[in-house]
Amino acid sequence: MVPNTRREFLADVGRGMLVASLGSAVATDLGLATSFAADGTDALHFGQLEPLVALLQETPTTKLMPVLVGKLKEGTELRTLVAAGALANARSFGGRHYEGYHTFMALAPAFEMSKELPETQRPLPVLKVLYRNATHIQLKGGRKNEELHPVQATPIPEGRVAGEVLQELTRKNERAKAEGVFASVARGTPEDAFNHILYCVEDDVNVHRVVLAWRAWATLDFTGPEHAHTLLRQSVLFCCDEHRQGRPAGIQTLLPKLLDQYKLAGKKPGTREADDAWVESLAKVVYGGGREKAAEAAAAALAEGFSPVAVSEAINLAANQLLLNDPGRTQPDGAKQKGSVHGDSVGLHASDAANAWRNIARVSNPRNAVAALIVGAYHTAGQHGGQMKEPFHAAELGKVNATDAAACLKRTEEAIKSRNQALAAACVQQYGEAGHPSRAVFELLVKYGVSEDGALHAEKYYRTASEEFAAARAAFKWRHLTALARVTASEYGKPAPGYDEAKKLLNA
Repeated sequence: MVPNTRREFLADVGRGMLVASLGSAVATDLGLATSFAADGTDALHFGQLEPLVALLQETPTTKLMPVLVGKLKEGTELRTLVAAGALANARSFGGRHYEGYHTFMALAPAFEMSKELPETQRPLPVLKVLYRNATHIQLKGGRKNEELHPVQATPIPEGRVAGEVLQELTRKNERAKAEGVFASVARGTPEDAFNHILYCVEDDVNVHRVVLAWRAWATLDFTGPEHAHTLLRQSVLFCCDEHRQGRPAGIQTLLPKLLDQYKLAGKKPGTREADDAWVESLAKVVYGGGREKAAEAAAAALAEGFSPVAVSEAINLAANQLLLNDPGRTQPDGAKQKGSVHGDSVGLHASDAANAWRNIARVSNPRNAVAALIVGAYHTAGQHGGQMKEPFHAAELGKVNATDAAACLKRTEEAIKSRNQALAAACVQQYGEAGHPSRAVFELLVKYGVSEDGALHAEKYYRTASEEFAAARAAFKWRHLTALARVTASEYGKPAPGYDEAKKLLNA
């Protein structure tokens, strides 16, 4: 039987496989990319993923877990649930909803966490985030109140760089025009679309601005490149919403000035290696030197040929210090107790942002690789005003016998369960200094990163800390794991909604 409509045809052959084989640009030319206006419909359609995406949007939260566990038992892969969850989130919120984009940013990190768990428990972090996803979709009105719809592409002005045009339009909050221009940009490769959207992302410093862009790009590994327009356009809308109404951010003038002054525009990043002392020295400038000084120090280092890896490590080290030296909240805030640092604390936000800037520099073109690190240094700097002179856990160091690895880990877990951030951090630092293997610490901390709510940040920050631990040189690795221990102790005590139900259904 011959399908009567293109939709039926795509459903039969599997749109994702077809588009992946053609390439996103060709698929768009053939009219297969349903993020764009076509067929007179006002709803996006995601081909073979559409039934699962709709299910995630339409199923009441109270009924969701049995449905998802049933899908897994029928053979649906966990990464497919992540892909569908990301598309359901994007269609529902479009990067314009606080809890919505936080949940989107947690999906890929939750999948990475799942790899560290025993087989029977692997779905738990993803199911936990999908439960949160469904909760906020239902609160927003479900399918009846979707944010993203097909958009008509409009031409990019002749002779103009598309990223610069998008930058101008988002600065003025001209949403419809920005959406049309980006729809034209997205007819090319996902790589080009991402690099043009970075002009907007680099235009201001906001943790959600940069992490949303990075996680949208990373999530293409789950959805496939044919959904680049849907995922990346969230940043267009976010940047429009975050426009400054005639009060430009300082980085808007400083970035082009530094790119010109140090002749970095289009320059291929260098490969010069840096020693530990150099990295720590730059980290101190970023931590305490002020934003303009930090940005210029990063630009000068890149101009001197130092590798982006070395510069980004210094930025992440400075962000880590913001977290380790944070005195914690001065007053309770809902479920966040006095002294806590999980959720939206200065250091945790700085660490997530620095991690995103590092990853953007790693995957983008030469212009954006250097721009991301200059903006990343500027972003991280200037936040240390309320920090302690010594790390929060300094007084607890030396109180644990770290030569016995098992006893040290037991003491760490006891500290987590008593919400003793300083002791948990001190235990992990001393454990690392004693030369014990890191895997056992990750196995301990990941349990609570999954079971606890984390105030929207548990999954993202766990992934940040584990990535930075892996990327850092030996002299600095354990600082990231020490900070993760502190955050884990901070967030303990508020179980994640949906977690217990998922655990029972999985017999985990």
